[in-house]
Amino acid sequence: MTYFGAIETGGTRCSCAIGDDAGNIIKKEVFPTIKPEMTMPQIFKFFIHEHAKTKLDAIGIACFGPLDLHKESPTYGSITTTPKPSWSHFNIVQAIKTAVSVPIGFDTDVNGAALGEQRWGAAAGIDTFIYITVGTGIGVGGIIYNHLMHGLIHPEMGHISIPRYRGDNFESVCPFHENCLEGLASGPAIEKRWNVKAATDLPDDHEAWDLEAYYLGTAIANWSLTISPKKVILGGGLLNKKSLMDKVRKECQKSLNGYLKHKIILGNIDEYIVFPKRMGESGLLGALALAERAREV
Repeated sequence: MTYFGAIETGGTRCSCAIGDDAGNIIKKEVFPTIKPEMTMPQIFKFFIHEHAKTKLDAIGIACFGPLDLHKESPTYGSITTTPKPSWSHFNIVQAIKTAVSVPIGFDTDVNGAALGEQRWGAAAGIDTFIYITVGTGIGVGGIIYNHLMHGLIHPEMGHISIPRYRGDNFESVCPFHENCLEGLASGPAIEKRWNVKAATDLPDDHEAWDLEAYYLGTAIANWSLTISPKKVILGGGLLNKKSLMDKVRKECQKSLNGYLKHKIILGNIDEYIVFPKRMGESGLLGALALAERAREV
């Protein structure tokens, strides 16, 4: 059996795991995302101990971004202009390599989650799809003809400009953009907008969810028109509010207004916009798949 390390970094926590090439998570620990000098030593300790006990063939990192993914770049492996305090320009790949000398696979958290869902989840057998996570931030990863979406950097579709809902004068929580999806519809945006500690504490019939569905449904309609995915996987902490999904599907159809005359959108939208099959595990599974790819290079 071949064993890999997996790291999924998020806005509030970093998940570390040991898994095998069949997608089984064997051991997992979670550490708070604070500052690199506080979080990274805990990650180092976990992997140094596990590598000594069970030889790891590689480690995969599915990381919040933006990231420098160009291997020829002198700053390859770095987190770049993130709004997360203290993490800007931190080279997470180099840090892990210094602690554990194995091949490292590296990509965004959402590209990782997309890869995990293609290997072992809701996108199995599908060559073109997107994965959306809605939580502390909003991120979108995707695979087109079985290739992870990369280009100048990587998709940052959570920061697309989005038409505001009529009468919505809320001040965006994004420090970069006044009208981006993340600034208006992420978990922190909902909490600030409605003055609550946790967005999911709001009842199902609260108007917050109609507004959230408008923003997410409109965004998915835009991505459907530009990328033409065969499936849209919608996950993240806010989707623990299960009633949100049907609202998003309806808003997507409303925004498209019959323009995309495909049976899955017109009549089977619940097969087009779906929950992750491995809810809560997609990112770590993607990190395992990134590790597997790194070993093969």
